[in-house]
Amino acid sequence: MKSWLECISCSARMPLTERHFLCPNCDSLLDVRHDFAHLRADTLRDRFAERLGSADLPYSSGVWRYKELVWPELDDAAIISHPEGNTNLYHSVSLGKCADVSQIWFKHEGENPTGSFKDRGMTGAITHAIAVGARRLACASTGNTASSLASYAAKANLPCIVFVHRAGVSESKQAQMLDYGATVLHIDTDFDTNLALVRQIAESGHAYLANSLNPMRLEGQKTIIFESLQQLNWAVPDWIIVPGGNLGNVSAFGKALTELHSLSMIRDLPRLAVIQAEGASPFYRSYQNDYAPLDVKPAQTLASAIRIGQPINFPKAVRALRATEGVVECVGDDEILDARSLLGRHGIGCEPASAATYAGLLKLRKAGVISAEETVLCVLTGHGLKDTQTAIAYHMAELPEIAGKYLNQPVPVEGDVSAILAALQWQ
Repeated sequence: MKSWLECISCSARMPLTERHFLCPNCDSLLDVRHDFAHLRADTLRDRFAERLGSADLPYSSGVWRYKELVWPELDDAAIISHPEGNTNLYHSVSLGKCADVSQIWFKHEGENPTGSFKDRGMTGAITHAIAVGARRLACASTGNTASSLASYAAKANLPCIVFVHRAGVSESKQAQMLDYGATVLHIDTDFDTNLALVRQIAESGHAYLANSLNPMRLEGQKTIIFESLQQLNWAVPDWIIVPGGNLGNVSAFGKALTELHSLSMIRDLPRLAVIQAEGASPFYRSYQNDYAPLDVKPAQTLASAIRIGQPINFPKAVRALRATEGVVECVGDDEILDARSLLGRHGIGCEPASAATYAGLLKLRKAGVISAEETVLCVLTGHGLKDTQTAIAYHMAELPEIAGKYLNQPVPVEGDVSAILAALQWQ
């Protein structure tokens, strides 16, 4: 058995081809585990390099390029892929100077097919759903998971149901769900309650669960790390910074890094930093109290993608931060939206939750947690067009309690050349 499911608490094992999202013995989270004993670091590096630029599946995918580390024994023909991944890594001298760090890169997962990192996890989850004979797919979502699931469900020709809070999802994300053919359930409650509802549906056998409780989701998401480090010629930055909502990415990142380290593909582990919004910061509060049990409160933030009050992957996230000597910080919505606009001023667009990474970097640098000599990789999780309402409201100064440092308001002007020149103050 090259790959299997393993409980993170009691270490019980079960076949990967069975439909389990929690341990049947103790109800704890599950990991996908692999037998890497036969793999060599130099061989893997060469193999991954050879696959770059492939026009054919599975290796045209930035997930399945790393198939040996994701699901090695899977038949290539069974993979459901758009393809995803192959996102750009942006180096910005100017944004590095703004943050006062030695080097900074932005891994832009908003360049995935549906505009967010969720596609990396969804190719793993839906491929697994087919393997275990699922007939329906379901998820709870703040927007991006539902958009991604709807697209991959259409690709697999399977029906999907998404649970969303109508007032809590952007119009852009809802448009995607509807276009891809999902059955969209508007439920007047928050993400955490919707997740509890969809888990009941999945546990009763009516649908396959596509949220990040699903361990195959995280196997896809860990390839963000594989691809980023390959783009950096396997040189490891000092810090990797990521937004924190349901904590799937940091869990996946910790797993990816420890696997690469065990394979001797990297010598050192970078430190992970998770950034939460102040109004949705249960992990930050736990971290401040030596990883105490989560203090669950209703989540409130304009960064809707991380508006989660009870992150399901908390135990895995703690494991990731302990392994990497990581930190957790929180930032206000004003800091997030200012950072988003500042990134845009330097040519990099992203949705609000993504900008939490840069806002967090500025705060950690000011506090001296990150030093000027260190190198930083910021993960941007979603595309700038995922939430246009918030961007427009920010620049039009329509958001209460947010002054906005980088407003860029439209200029009303009459339709003649002299009026235009006068408005522009051109000489």
